[in-house]
Amino acid sequence: MSKGRSLTVVAVLGFAMVSGGWLMGRSLRRDAPAVVDGRRLFGQVLETVEKQFVDSVPADSLWKEAMLGMVNELHDPHSVFLVADRLKRFREQTTGQYAGVGLRVDVRDGWITVIAPLPGSPSESAGLMTGDRVVRIDALDTKGLTSEEALVKLRGDPGSRVVLTVERIGVDGRLTFTLTRQVIRVRAVQRVTMLPSKVGYLDVSVFSDSTAEEVASGVDSLVRMGMQSLVLDLRGNPGGLVEQGAAVTDLFLDPGQEIVTLRGRTPESNRTFTDKLPQQWPKLPIVVLVDRGSASAAEIVAGALQDHDRAVVVGTTTYGKGSAQQVFDAGAAGALKLTTSLWFTPVGRSISIRRRYNDETSARRNGGEQTDSLSNEADSMVAKRQSFKTDKGRVVYGGGGITPDVIARDSAAIVQGAALQAALGRAVPAFRDALTALALKLKGAQSLTTTAFMVTPEMRSALLIGMRQRGAVLADSAIESNADVVNRLIGYEATRYVFGREAEFSRRTADDPVMQRALALLQNAPGREELLVRASAEHPSRVGGRS
Repeated sequence: MSKGRSLTVVAVLGFAMVSGGWLMGRSLRRDAPAVVDGRRLFGQVLETVEKQFVDSVPADSLWKEAMLGMVNELHDPHSVFLVADRLKRFREQTTGQYAGVGLRVDVRDGWITVIAPLPGSPSESAGLMTGDRVVRIDALDTKGLTSEEALVKLRGDPGSRVVLTVERIGVDGRLTFTLTRQVIRVRAVQRVTMLPSKVGYLDVSVFSDSTAEEVASGVDSLVRMGMQSLVLDLRGNPGGLVEQGAAVTDLFLDPGQEIVTLRGRTPESNRTFTDKLPQQWPKLPIVVLVDRGSASAAEIVAGALQDHDRAVVVGTTTYGKGSAQQVFDAGAAGALKLTTSLWFTPVGRSISIRRRYNDETSARRNGGEQTDSLSNEADSMVAKRQSFKTDKGRVVYGGGGITPDVIARDSAAIVQGAALQAALGRAVPAFRDALTALALKLKGAQSLTTTAFMVTPEMRSALLIGMRQRGAVLADSAIESNADVVNRLIGYEATRYVFGREAEFSRRTADDPVMQRALALLQNAPGREELLVRASAEHPSRVGGRS
């Protein structure tokens, strides 16, 4: 039986079960048997709706809606039918590849504005710069386009050309760039850099098919630079390929150590990943940073390294996606991404939180408020969760995500950010646009001579004036009563546009309490055992899970 046919059979059976079809069957057949044949019933309902419903509905549309409804009724946010365009984006995420010009953009003052050209891309080679305003893509005026619409126009077949017309601060007239599209590989490791005290840093943003290779290359380069300890940043990493999560973990464990076990209903959905290769950096102390946005394969890495006492985990409790999905091809229609396994850490922990689709949707619509409260609860109530022991006898917790060994978060920034957003109300877009305009003005004036510049009251005043020029109606107090967080945001934006993204990263690092906590743990290059001892003093079981 073909995979497309298999999907049809599953859809028929599932739809009958979740739609209350037996009630319909009683009205369709007087001699209904005691046991309902769901497949036959579905066919009867489909035929009746197609022929008798007051409005004409094509059979193909009925099949599609039935299938989507069935998957939705699984109440699993990770099971979804991917129509063709969504499947294309999904494959781009898992492969890290697309055809385009390698340009990160966003909307500022209604225009497409360059956030950054990707390293090695046609955009970087052509000389496009952060802050450039793209006013035309070929003959299309970009005023009013969304960033998603612009990206569609920028992408195309490899070898094809696109012409960008650009306005740049400090340059009279418009600039024209003719770019040749090529296959762009988005790096899974977004940053490899050395922090103070010979602490290496890797920012892993996703687990695509090249992540393990990129992590190994990044660690090797940091070792050559004299790295004595490593920070592996998995914050905001949504996961990706389970195999890549296992492969990254394999880099830091010893042969024979278990990484993760998958358990499902079918033989192919049951699997145990075990370390195969000797680790190249066995003495390297490691801190893994996680937060609520760390999920799936990111949690596999954090959980395995924690269970085997190979790394200290710092941050806030992770998302809790302890399940794995398989993708079943449905031909031209798309593909079914279906949860087929739960996974368990080496000591047997399941970190999954069962979420209904509507709960996830509600959280997103509420700006993440439900997500934050769940994270707070997971951090503060660890004593109520099942405990396990690592290889060395340390306590770790199951259920509700990976709980860090050291809980750290930027609580002040969270509170201040919420207060600023409440004060701005509907003026948030004007704030964002005025913020970028101020940064570009500072860049044009060449008034900032050091990355350690201080944000002044005059800068905040200029920001407020810029907002009002964009139609925002708000009191001076909206900015001044939130001066601390506004200063931070001005500092980051201006640093990025004037001095570049690496300088912005350094400024953010200095303000990042989670990163600073990691650096404190790694101070004076402790050995692996000493690092565990330092972390044990702040373990959630000792401090009552306080956040």
